[in-house]
Amino acid sequence: MQVTVAGSGDAFGSGGRFQTCIALADEPGAAPHTLIDCGATSLTALRQQRIDPHRIRTVVLTHLHGDHFGGLPFLILDGQFRRRTEDLTVVGPPGTGERLTAAMEALFPGSSTVQRRFQVRVREHLERTPAELGDTQVTAFEVRHASGAPAYAVRVSRGDTTVAYSGDTEWTDVLLDATSGAQLCLLEGYSPSPVRWHLDLDSLTRHRDRFDCGRMVLTHLSPTALSMDLSDWEVAEDGLRLTV
Repeated sequence: MQVTVAGSGDAFGSGGRFQTCIALADEPGAAPHTLIDCGATSLTALRQQRIDPHRIRTVVLTHLHGDHFGGLPFLILDGQFRRRTEDLTVVGPPGTGERLTAAMEALFPGSSTVQRRFQVRVREHLERTPAELGDTQVTAFEVRHASGAPAYAVRVSRGDTTVAYSGDTEWTDVLLDATSGAQLCLLEGYSPSPVRWHLDLDSLTRHRDRFDCGRMVLTHLSPTALSMDLSDWEVAEDGLRLTV
């Protein structure tokens, strides 16, 4: 599997980075088929990485903050105006369908009820219960982040390959389960020390040896975290490509 971190930033574009958007393809050079999160800047980020939004079949959402799901209305409308025909599946927290409709109506009134050449199908995460989406399996683990709906760490598997992502969360041992056995583990590294609702570098360092996963990469860093010496960690940046 090839993973492209199209957006590695926090909600505020710290370091000039796009908001969270992680694209998955079956192999290097193949077109990505799945996004993990779709922040408000994602359509621009995808185009910068020469990823065709029309080829995305599945969007997996960790939670319903704008920097993680706010790009969905633009992804859908881009498909509408460019005559997309392939259906899009969105897998997210309870309430995803209602939040998506509200966002589309707030941004482009009337857009949620337009007849399109493709369907947008919304499925809700079931705690620790794999969702089978063709060749893709998605499993969600509830974590600690206030967003008006449950927030999740997710693992996405195709065949024998698994990529796990913490989403936004303060430290919880649930992360050890969510990332167990994954070949690639993307972790929020938002702040140097503990802060409510976000994952911090002190906690990650303290618990690092407890993780049972392969490559670990930090993402979603605040300005303070970006200014630190992070030489002991691998840190994502926009456009980073990882083969697992």
